[in-house]
Amino acid sequence: MTMLQPPASLTDIVIAVGANLPRESGETAAATCLWAVDELGRIPGLSVVAVSRWYESAPVPPSGQPPYVNGIVRLSGRIDPAGLLARLHEIEARAGRRRTVVNAARPLDLDIISMGDLVRASPDPVIPHPRATQRAFVVLPLRDVMPDWRDPVTGQGLDAFLSGVADQDIAVMKATPAD
Repeated sequence: MTMLQPPASLTDIVIAVGANLPRESGETAAATCLWAVDELGRIPGLSVVAVSRWYESAPVPPSGQPPYVNGIVRLSGRIDPAGLLARLHEIEARAGRRRTVVNAARPLDLDIISMGDLVRASPDPVIPHPRATQRAFVVLPLRDVMPDWRDPVTGQGLDAFLSGVADQDIAVMKATPAD
């Protein structure tokens, strides 16, 4: 895990990174996640502040898909939520993601988890992510990079959500994705 200190005047932006298929070019899901971190750092007006440890998790909801590589990237900066979502979709498309059916296996999935204390029901994207606190693959890596994070809707800290995700199949990866 890598952490730097963001300037106080900028917004903390939390992005979930996940993948469970190799890219068409052959890169593993883990390598694609690392590539995505670099791509997130290239979005104008944003900088990478911290990257969580990488986790391997079972798909949610359960399916016959391969396990996911998951992590959280903490960014700092200013960007419009819709503009950020468009940039994330561009990165996913460059990784080979094709949006077919809901919860399909994919070479890359990037989700906005939160943008400071912003609460937004519409238009898309909904912020904070409506299922973030129900997913171990978000809660555990988020605890790595922002242990004091609070759900902007409920005001609850991460510890309040741990029992709700305790039964989900997830483990810290023994080797970093680059190994």
